[in-house]
Amino acid sequence: MRFDEGAGLDTSEVQDMRDGGGGGIGGRVALGGGGLGVVGLVIYFVLSQFGGLPTTGASGGSIPGLDRIGSGQQVSDSSISAECKTGADANKNHDCAIVAIVNSVQDYWAGQFSRSGQTYRKATTNFFDGDVRTACGNATSDVGPFYCPGDSEVYIDLSFFNELTTRFGAQGGLFTEAYVLAHEYGHHVQNLLGTSAKGTGSGPTSGSVRLELQADCYAGVWANHATTTPTESGRPLITEVTQDDISRALDTASRIGDDYIQTKLGGGRVNESQFTHGTSKQREKWFTTGFQTGDPARCDTFGAKSLG
Repeated sequence: MRFDEGAGLDTSEVQDMRDGGGGGIGGRVALGGGGLGVVGLVIYFVLSQFGGLPTTGASGGSIPGLDRIGSGQQVSDSSISAECKTGADANKNHDCAIVAIVNSVQDYWAGQFSRSGQTYRKATTNFFDGDVRTACGNATSDVGPFYCPGDSEVYIDLSFFNELTTRFGAQGGLFTEAYVLAHEYGHHVQNLLGTSAKGTGSGPTSGSVRLELQADCYAGVWANHATTTPTESGRPLITEVTQDDISRALDTASRIGDDYIQTKLGGGRVNESQFTHGTSKQREKWFTTGFQTGDPARCDTFGAKSLG
């Protein structure tokens, strides 16, 4: 994955909270935005087997026991604003690469909404370290990346990407990170379109699973258009997405399915009644559907008779 060296970056779409102080350990976050939440899923599956964690729907609910987080987090974007000016910066600086990915994903959806006669409202991505306060409640890094429909913003502790490789054995790589972020922005699209309300319950055909698989599909749609989506300057920000990039995204999808996580990290047995994100094969299928077609209309997981 490479960026156009001369294309400009818009750092206003990212807020860096890592210099602020969350001031505490723990927090409560309503999982209304779906999200990959890999580490959070591990906690969920492990505790749910022992009766320590209730099922939570996509329209509400929170992880208990995380309720003492400090207030007054400070936002400092000076470093990112100073360092991340162009695609050249994104090619050599990881934080700048994340800014570029966010820019590209949002530029695609802004164009798609416009072509459909609708208006896309941009969502900020917030970098945090350890814990964070949101309109959906307080959260720690254990929840993983998530989208909060209450404030229409994405939250991520960038150390999460290390978890994907060290704990889950994913191949990793920058495009894997792009897949994660594009998935979260898929939830923002669902929020804007009013689809998020359908993402309730748990189980293999639940609304929660359908919501997550649709977000995977939306991520694939963006990947299809990544090298042709222009920025405000009229130049595509991303110049190259290779087959290896796509393979790495699919590798990650295969390691964050409900069945894989339950088997490898949740006690060794599969309990379909607790599915909230879909199986590994389903997640691969729907990302591939989006990538191969490039058509958001093909991401209708709620109308699909079979999720694959």
